[in-house]
Amino acid sequence: MRQLIETIKNIYKIEELRNRILTTLGLVLIYRLGSHIVLPGIDPMQLANLKSQASSGVLGLLNMFSGGAFANASIFALGIMPYISASIVIQLLAMAIPYFQRLQREGESGRKKINQITRYLTVLITAGQAPSYLLNLNMQLPQTAFLNTGFMFQFTSVIILVSGTMFIMWLGEKITDKGIGNGISMIIMVGIIARLPFALVGEFLSRVEAQNGQLVAFLVELVVLFVVVIGVIALVQATRKIPVQYAKRIVGNKQYGGVRQYIPLKVNAAGVMPIIFAQALMFIPIILVNFNTNITTGIAAAMNDYTGFWHNFIFSILIIAFTYFYTAVTINPTQMAEDMKKNSGFIPGVKPGKKTAEFLDAVMSRITLPGSIMLAMVAILPAFAVMGGVNNQFAQFYGGTSLLILIGVVLDTLQQIESHLLMRHYDGLMKTGRIKGRSNA
Repeated sequence: MRQLIETIKNIYKIEELRNRILTTLGLVLIYRLGSHIVLPGIDPMQLANLKSQASSGVLGLLNMFSGGAFANASIFALGIMPYISASIVIQLLAMAIPYFQRLQREGESGRKKINQITRYLTVLITAGQAPSYLLNLNMQLPQTAFLNTGFMFQFTSVIILVSGTMFIMWLGEKITDKGIGNGISMIIMVGIIARLPFALVGEFLSRVEAQNGQLVAFLVELVVLFVVVIGVIALVQATRKIPVQYAKRIVGNKQYGGVRQYIPLKVNAAGVMPIIFAQALMFIPIILVNFNTNITTGIAAAMNDYTGFWHNFIFSILIIAFTYFYTAVTINPTQMAEDMKKNSGFIPGVKPGKKTAEFLDAVMSRITLPGSIMLAMVAILPAFAVMGGVNNQFAQFYGGTSLLILIGVVLDTLQQIESHLLMRHYDGLMKTGRIKGRSNA
């Protein structure tokens, strides 16, 4: 406790860090306030059916990601998911289209162009999702909940929903630039945390009402949740270290004074992004079903039942596929091999250059497989929690996207705070060692 108080004092002493934290809190507060502003023309007192619809299934996850904005018929109802979908599309295009590959190699200027294209695509995706959301409102809410349902209401609501998503995206970018942590991930995390107290209280009350030793079951649930959290933290931080020999001095063709270092390769190098990507694709049938086509109705029914076999099977396959995809995008064995060669480094027993790249690629493929399977298992844990009698909302915190995002974002944010402290010669957040986020060794 004493160390925590001392750390808080040190954070306050660092003006830049203090301002970044306050900026982040301020922008997050704006986001949370916006999630409670109901679309103009809708009676906020008649949203019971919508909240009931968004209490479980895939729509329950969407409501959680938006911090309850979906069920509130808020101006932020579509949340940040259209931006995530746009990012998926752009990354897929970068694998196949030379123009996007060239932009990726152009450094900062290329990144800015890609971000601009992603924003435009986000507008298009949100404009496509907004009418479906409004159609769902018409189906779920009584007609007395609307002041009018004419063209002007539909048109202005689409504009507001698109603007709301773009504003959230802007908030995320500002948090990344001026605040602490990754802004988009922070916004998703805040939305999830906002639902945690309600889920916890709801589970506790349901156990109290049931009686017959149900409080003991509630304590067991908390213990199991703690164990799952520890396991997820281990998965996020798991690494495989490959020894690399670096020559301090080279005379002629001989190397002297070799120094042994390690390349830390993550078992789960993609972090939580595969789950977010897979979840974004799982939302598509639910959105299309509101257009009432026979094909999407059957598919959406299977997708919305997140305790069903097909939902979890398809979800797991998508996670494994996206884990390999995202790892291939973020880690380039050829570039790593070239950098090692330039620095007079080599892996013992492996020739520099092409052989090193092939070795690194083989190692990443082997350790990514168990990492992706473990990630998929964590993602479907909430389904087993529901089968075990846990409340739908509280079950989402037993794994899945919610828990991974919470742990991943918290670790990354704490790592950034610790870096600021250590850079200015203050003690870090822990005495026993540095906090390891998803991106560091």
